[in-house]
Amino acid sequence: MLLTTPPIMWLVLLIALLAVEAVTLGLTTIWFAGGAAAAFVAALAGANLTVQITIFVVLSLVLLIVTRPLAVRYMQKDHVKTNADSLIGQHALVTEEISNLDQTGEVVIAGVGWMTRSRREEDIIPVGSRVRICAIEGVKLIVEEIKEEN
Repeated sequence: MLLTTPPIMWLVLLIALLAVEAVTLGLTTIWFAGGAAAAFVAALAGANLTVQITIFVVLSLVLLIVTRPLAVRYMQKDHVKTNADSLIGQHALVTEEISNLDQTGEVVIAGVGWMTRSRREEDIIPVGSRVRICAIEGVKLIVEEIKEEN
């Protein structure tokens, strides 16, 4: 009978949710663990089951909606870009004149040649220029020329 009292049920649910979170580390159940903890406290304070369930549901949803985006952003701040995404912002050397009108252009970055287009349609960027990679569209790098300051 002791295991069926509301405080014990909330405590068991809290421990189970924390265990799942510890195993997955995916920020999936931690929000509901917060709701279960609040419901546990409400049960200890003598709140009826309807109030406990309401506290669990409302607080879990509030935690999920308010804190999850912040937590996800915090966890991804050290995310290392891989493959092509890591090229954005880097500099490259033009090996074939870039002209969107003529549909020509190539740069070499890290020893690999890439088909390239200018960020601005009217720009023509000559061979030997240095460019900054702004975006990737399909298999083409979108670049802008780095102007030398005198």
